[in-house]
Parts: sequence; C-alpha cells; structure tokens
Amino acid sequence: MGRRVKPCCTPSVRTPSVSAPLASAASAQTPQAEAPATASTANTSASVFVNVQGGSFVMGTDSHVGFAEDGEGPARAVQVSGFSLAEATVTNFEFREFVRATRYITEAEQLGSSFVFYLQVPALQRATQRPASQELIWWLDVEGACWQRPTGPGSNILNLLQHPVVHVTWNDAASYCAWAGVRLPTEAEWEYAAGAGQSSPRYPWGDELTPEGEKVCNIWQGEFPGRPSENWAPEPLPAKSFKPNAWGFYQQAGNVWEWVADSFHAGYHTATSNTDPLDLRPSTKRSMRGGSFLCHESYCNRYRLAARGSNTPNTSASNIGFRVAK
Repeated sequence: MGRRVKPCCTPSVRTPSVSAPLASAASAQTPQAEAPATASTANTSASVFVNVQGGSFVMGTDSHVGFAEDGEGPARAVQVSGFSLAEATVTNFEFREFVRATRYITEAEQLGSSFVFYLQVPALQRATQRPASQELIWWLDVEGACWQRPTGPGSNILNLLQHPVVHVTWNDAASYCAWAGVRLPTEAEWEYAAGAGQSSPRYPWGDELTPEGEKVCNIWQGEFPGRPSENWAPEPLPAKSFKPNAWGFYQQAGNVWEWVADSFHAGYHTATSNTDPLDLRPSTKRSMRGGSFLCHESYCNRYRLAARGSNTPNTSASNIGFRVAK
C-alpha cells in the first residue's frame, strides 16, 4: 500500500470524454489564426538533443513511499530502443518561435485562464482571482494567465526566455511536436534517460536528495504550501539550472512537470510490454513525469524517478511544461 494521494500537483480544467488517444504526439493538428504571408512555416527545433543508446533497465519501484493510485510498480526489467532526447525542457524562446511561425493559440489562451500557484500572483491581485477549488486553495484560476503571461496580466516572458515554457497542455505540446518534427518521449524513455545507467536510482543523480548537503534540484523549500524559505522563490528556474545527470539531461526532478506520450493508467506496469512500452489505451488523462517546484517530501514526493503524475490533456498550469524526443 502506498500513501493516500494528496492533490497538490495541479488541478484539472475539466474531464474530457474518454476517447482513443493519438498514436503519436507528432500527429496532432495545430489550431492557428491566419498567418501573415511572411511567416516561416519550416519545421525547426532549437533543442539540443542527446543520443541515447538502447538498453535495459529496471523501471518502476516496489517501494511504498509513493501513492498507490499513481501505479509506480511493480518494478520490472524494460528494454528500450535507441532514441534522442532533448537535454532540457522546451523554453519560452523555443515556443515563441513556434507561435511566431504558425500563429498558434494555446488552449489556455482560448479558454481565457490558466492555473497559477497563489504565491506567484502579486498579493494585491490574489483576492480578485478564483480559487481552483475548495480543496486546492493554493491554486488560482487566473484570468489572462498563459505561456506568455505566466502569472497573469502584467507579467511577461522577456526575462524568462531560457525558462521552461509553462501553461501548455498536452495538446499544445503535441502541436509543437507536429510543427518541429519531434515527439514527446514515452514514460519508459523518459525514466531510462533520467536514470542515466544507474542501478535503480531514486533520483537522476543517485539516492541522496542533497548529496553532501548540496541542493541539486528545484523543489519546495520550507513548509508547504504557505511558508517557503526566505532564500527561495516558488517558481520555475531556467531550464538548464543545476548540473545535468551523467548522460547530460537537465532537471528531470522538480522545476516543472513534463508531459510524456502515454495515456495514464494506474496499471501501466502490468499492462504494457517490457519492450518499448507505450500505453495508448483510452483514458481521460495523460502521464506527466518529474514533479515540479511545488513538490516536497512532506506532501507530494513525485520528484523521484519512479514517480508518476497525470492530468487531463487540456489542462495547463504554471508548473507544467514538456521535453521533446526523436
């Protein structure tokens, strides 16, 4: 038995009807406004990719430190074919190039709001924003919040171009992939790359959260959710903050959640193949990996390698981004 789920990660916009998922994140259609005649529509991706040789590893965990509903186990031997994965999450700069080329309108922009952690919103504006729900009082449904206004009206990304793009749904990520000629990684690829050839590590760098007392990831510092440490801000850091893991991948623990290709099912580990697993069964949710700056061991410890998260494919928030593969 794992721990009981605590809903700190991200609320959901709404639950869509169950339908057969896309076979690939690169096959999504791109909603767009009329593009100017001078706009370039050539596929491009500024991401730096690391080639990963195929191999086998132990995926998942038999530990009970996570939440039973997340389906982190049982641990099993999985074989993964070779692939390439971006060394970091897609940045605001990269996503801006996509929008400039296609005039893409994200789902948060179409909806008119997105979820923002309350301490990211200026104090004078918090009282005017809707809470996401009575249960998730630390999340606000902020009108006007979107990828280019990450904390709502008055904010911008001019000084955040190397930060992960946030307020992007799974559908938005799939549309970016279709334009850039890339795809979302599978859960297995993501976990294999994060572990970097180690023997069942707890984190991308090993088993200790703070090796030799060193802070090596952006997760919650202080008492969640109302008392962050004085020397830490509850917000994403630049995509290439901290040292990469042994294979060259940045921040696969904390900072922002990363959408992956799979549908989410708690029975993932018992229902998918042990060779290049990919769960495409119908589901109302898509899987996310890595946790975010809002994760803390006392509440939500989903920044471990085996941890799994999920949300509806049309949900966006200030702690959700994505990384691409090919």
